[in-house]
Amino acid sequence: MRAAVVNSADATPVCADFPAPEPQPGRPPLSLVGAGLHHVVRGMATGRHYRSGKRFPLVPGVDAVARTEDGRLVYTGLARSPWGTMAETMVTPFEVDLPAGADPLAIAAGMNPASAGWMPLVAHRREAGELGTVLVLGATGMSGSLAVRAALALGAKQVVAAGRDREALERLSGLGAVTVPLADPAPGTATTALTATLAEAQPSLILDFVWGPVAEAVFTALSSVRPDDESAATSYVQIGSLAGTEATLPAALLRSRRIRITGSGMGSVSKAEMIAEFPEMITRFADGTFDAPYTTYPLSRVGAAWAHQGRTRAVVVPG
Repeated sequence: MRAAVVNSADATPVCADFPAPEPQPGRPPLSLVGAGLHHVVRGMATGRHYRSGKRFPLVPGVDAVARTEDGRLVYTGLARSPWGTMAETMVTPFEVDLPAGADPLAIAAGMNPASAGWMPLVAHRREAGELGTVLVLGATGMSGSLAVRAALALGAKQVVAAGRDREALERLSGLGAVTVPLADPAPGTATTALTATLAEAQPSLILDFVWGPVAEAVFTALSSVRPDDESAATSYVQIGSLAGTEATLPAALLRSRRIRITGSGMGSVSKAEMIAEFPEMITRFADGTFDAPYTTYPLSRVGAAWAHQGRTRAVVVPG
C-alpha cells in the first residue's frame, strides 16, 4: 500500500510502498479519508515524544477519518505500531460514526487537539460537580482555543483565555471569554495583567498548553494572590510544552494554597476513557461549537505537509 513513511528520527516522511497492516480479528481494514498532522505526530515520529516507539521505518499518524468497507465515515486511530494512519489502508481498534453533515476533514484536523482540553475539563466537572472558572494558558493555539470553546460549552462559570496572538484573543472574546495577552515573561516573573486577572478570576481549573516560563509566571502570580475562600482548591493541569519542557515550581506556592498539579496526555488518560468521549466531541464539530481550520495535502506531498506552519492544521488525504 502507499503510505507516508519515516525511515529515521531525523528524516522527513516520504510517500512510498509499505506493507499492509496485519489483520486483526473482527477489524476489517479502513480506507483513509484524512489524517491530521498534529504536534504529537511529529513528536512520536522523531522520537521526541515520551510515547515514541523509536522503531523505523514507520507510518506516522495517531488518528484519522476513514471509510469502512460498507461506505460509512468513521473517526478512528490508535493503530498498532509501526503502522499509523497516514496510509491508504489502516487497521484500528475502534470506530466512531460521523453524523450526517459533519465535515470529515475538520474532524480529522481537530479531534486530537480538542481532546487535549476536553478530557481534563470533563474529569474536573465530574469530580467537582461544576467547572467554576477556567484559565487556559496558550489559548490562541488550536488546542487552547478548542479548550476555551469546550469550557464554555460545558458550562464554565467564566473562561479566561491567555495567549500571545491578539487577533485570536479577539475571536475568543467574541465567544464570551475574558482575554489576557501574554508577552514572553522571564522565568519566575509574572505580568501585571496576569496577576490582576488571577486575583479577580480565582480559577478553580488551569489548563496549561505551554509550560516553561509562562508556567513559572503563573506560579509566581498564584503565590502572590490570596484566595477569597481559603478552602477553595485549584487544579493545575499540564498538557503541552510549546514554551519549554522545564518549569521551576516554588515551594511557597504548594504551602500557601490548596493546589494540585497534574498532567493530562497519552498514558495519564486511558484509551477507554478517551474513546468514550469521542462521540460527544464529534457532535461539537458537527453542530459548529468546535472549529478546526485545515489545509489538505495528498500523500504524495507528505513532505510539504510535514513542513506546514500557520493557523491551519495540515491534513493528509489520499492522492
